Amino acid sequence: MAMKKTSIGGQALIEGIMMRGPKVTAMAVRNDKTKEIILEEYPTKGQNRAKLLKLPFIRGIFNMIDSLSFGYKCLMRSAELSGLEDEEEDAKKKKPSALDRLFEKLLMPIATVLAVALALGLFVYLPMQLWKWITFSAPAVAQNYTLRACFEGVMRILLFVAYVWATSLMKDIRRTYMYHGAEHKTIFCYEKGLPLTVENVRVQVRFHPRCGTSFMMLMLIVGIIVSMFIRVDNLLLRTGLKLLTFPVVVGVGYELIKLAGRADNLFTRIISAPGKWLQHITTREPDDSMIECAIAAMEKVIPGDGSDAW
Repeated sequence: MAMKKTSIGGQALIEGIMMRGPKVTAMAVRNDKTKEIILEEYPTKGQNRAKLLKLPFIRGIFNMIDSLSFGYKCLMRSAELSGLEDEEEDAKKKKPSALDRLFEKLLMPIATVLAVALALGLFVYLPMQLWKWITFSAPAVAQNYTLRACFEGVMRILLFVAYVWATSLMKDIRRTYMYHGAEHKTIFCYEKGLPLTVENVRVQVRFHPRCGTSFMMLMLIVGIIVSMFIRVDNLLLRTGLKLLTFPVVVGVGYELIKLAGRADNLFTRIISAPGKWLQHITTREPDDSMIECAIAAMEKVIPGDGSDAW
């Protein structure tokens, strides 16, 4: 049976799933108390973007920004719909003091700045510093920028895999990864042209080439190649140049992930392999109730005019 290549993608949420179609985005969340599935629909972001911003290698950075911002909103909304924030809401009914309000206003910006600083330090600065320590007594090796780019890139990949594995040990994250598996299985079921039933979805594989996990791995790999052209030793300057080349990395990575979603050949299988391997951690086998959520969201975003095809 020929596979239908669709552009529909999704995201695992708290007790639910968001599916993004070409025209409509839908989220399906199961309420923890009533056990019913709550559905919400929104127009898909980016439909009316200027043609220039939809060009290859340019569209990637804007699609990434849209996905991150809207995905975060859906994640926060899913926490509300699932009923997991009820206890927090009850606590908020108590009148907070002026000190509590001030602390709340200051906490979010401070936490955001610290999170960005930690990410830059861990994934950008630390690999460069490790290379400097290791090659301290071997200046000839230190000047090998190709080898340096490979070392720094492999270290970032190892740190990223370690981070993903560590988060998978958390009970709530493991459950989110189960919803992630339901999302992939449902998309595979649709691509095979099968009716969207729990039975049909359940038997599908959960490792999809067009996944955010694969996108992250591709960006890390593309980053190695781009870094080979950054031939400076000063760590701060090198960090700044890596940040400046980030849009290039995102743009190339986005085109590669789209290619992996459209075609099935030796090249696309090779570039998809690292991400699929990592999906052994970031996806888990879902239960039937999770599959029901994925199907409910999927059915809302399938266009009747076939505009979801590549």
